[in-house]
Amino acid sequence: MGAGMWGFPESAGHAPGAELVGYRVEAKDGSVGRIDKHSEDVGRCHIVVDTGPWIFGHRRLIPAGVVSRVDREQEVVYLDCSKQQIKEAPDFEQGRYADDPATVRLIEQHYANRHM
Repeated sequence: MGAGMWGFPESAGHAPGAELVGYRVEAKDGSVGRIDKHSEDVGRCHIVVDTGPWIFGHRRLIPAGVVSRVDREQEVVYLDCSKQQIKEAPDFEQGRYADDPATVRLIEQHYANRHM
């Protein structure tokens, strides 16, 4: 793995082929929802998080490189970003992601400076 922003970091503990749908998602400062979709597309690995009542009716696409750790026993994915960063991320619109380079760039730009 480990393909920059779009690959799971080696240290995250993600096993290729492992199903993550339904796992709880935790930012550095709290829960952000559950994984609704998980893709291991080469060069574009990501999770889609249903934010539930926290940001009602919204989903966020999060590149795999933002994942800091996968706890398979507890079914939790930990992110290397804050809840605010997730809240401010572009909305995920079904079908638009793969076909829209502008959306991909927006997502990349949003998460590129998450350590600042």
